[in-house]
Amino acid sequence: MNTSIAETIERSIEAAADPEDAFQLSRFFQTGPGQYGEGDMFLGVRVPKTREIIKPFIHQATHDDIRRLTASSYHEIRLAGFLCLVGQYGRAASGRNSDPKKAQDAVALYIELIDRGNNWDLIDMVAPKILGDRIVRFPETHNILLSLAESGNLWRERVSIVSTWTVIRSGRFDLTLCLADRFLTHPHHLMHKAVGWMLREVGKRHEPLLLRYLDENATKMPRTALRYAIERLAPDLRRHYLTAK
Repeated sequence: MNTSIAETIERSIEAAADPEDAFQLSRFFQTGPGQYGEGDMFLGVRVPKTREIIKPFIHQATHDDIRRLTASSYHEIRLAGFLCLVGQYGRAASGRNSDPKKAQDAVALYIELIDRGNNWDLIDMVAPKILGDRIVRFPETHNILLSLAESGNLWRERVSIVSTWTVIRSGRFDLTLCLADRFLTHPHHLMHKAVGWMLREVGKRHEPLLLRYLDENATKMPRTALRYAIERLAPDLRRHYLTAK
């Protein structure tokens, strides 16, 4: 019986497991009772090793392979599946091997599997490169992010704001600011960090726009979001906004 690509990747990642790293990663990603990553399981395989393992298989993996990988109980195996999808989307969306139908199918598959990306790294390494890139190429598809933002689900909400990283890099800021408004008083610290991070990215490319946004909103922002947003500003400006807060 032939071994599937998914099985090959699973076995390779399991063979690279490190119990000490698994313990450290479980703590870092807060998998304890009541924490945001509650119940997630780690094998103790770092991201560079995961990338090394999947590299020969990225463009051979079928959608069923990706579905199997992202259904795993193990965080690193789910990441492997999502990274395969990122690679497939990237090839299909641009370059000499581009294939619009395959790119569209990769986006559809990501949306199908989106709830399996249930930790911040599984979002931050994937969503900007698939949904963010898609919206840069087809701006009319930005409603995808607005729908995710309205879901009431922490991870979908994070996908929506973090996906705009790629949009920011393309020189468009309105979508990020719209979502930042929506999440300005979100109760979860992971969203505070995400909103502040994206505002900082806006400021790197258009500081006056960030300053205007802060002038209007700094006093309402959670302190974590504000600190992330002002991180690259001059010291006197940072003091100004922190004092205002």
